[in-house]
Amino acid sequence: MNIAFLGAGAMAIALGRRFIAAGHRLVVSYSREPGKIEKTATELGGGTQVRSPADAAQFADIVVLATGWGGAAGALEAAGSLRDKLIWSIVTPFKADLSGLALGTTISGSEELAKRAVGARFVAGWPPFADVLASSSTRFGGERQSLFYCGDDPRAKHEVEPLFHVLDVDPIDAGPLYAARFIEPAMFLLVHLAYVQKMGAVAARLLHR
Repeated sequence: MNIAFLGAGAMAIALGRRFIAAGHRLVVSYSREPGKIEKTATELGGGTQVRSPADAAQFADIVVLATGWGGAAGALEAAGSLRDKLIWSIVTPFKADLSGLALGTTISGSEELAKRAVGARFVAGWPPFADVLASSSTRFGGERQSLFYCGDDPRAKHEVEPLFHVLDVDPIDAGPLYAARFIEPAMFLLVHLAYVQKMGAVAARLLHR
């Protein structure tokens, strides 16, 4: 599968390494820091290419939107037309100081970004933290953590799900894209516990009964 990252940070590196190991082909694109894209491509190796956002989007079977909240709209704009492209967004609308969410409960960051990706097939899904992805296992005590995802296009969700399985997680389809209104605050709770409360590596798991 051809995968293009819009974003060249820690999550692109952590996810990219696992995708390369699974045999996928990668392109990285878009960063607001000069030289960062080239550095990320070198660090990933495995034939990872650097392309412009528009070229990366056209190359991709799946475009992974992996910027921070502040860069997400610019990345989508730089990619040009995304009509009929499959986008997997991992973006959560965190404030820059991690003091809260920039918006939520009545609308989600994912819904706002989907509006900017006109005509795209948009799926939002939240993978393990970068440090967990970079470790030897994404499991906690042998248990797979849950990866919650949502979107309005059932076929798009089906097509992106194989990438979830590469991460050795338990994918949970939370329904339409508006479910991101509930998932994004839950993801912020995990960030708060891990980095503000300094609990270290944390994850969520849905229990069924």
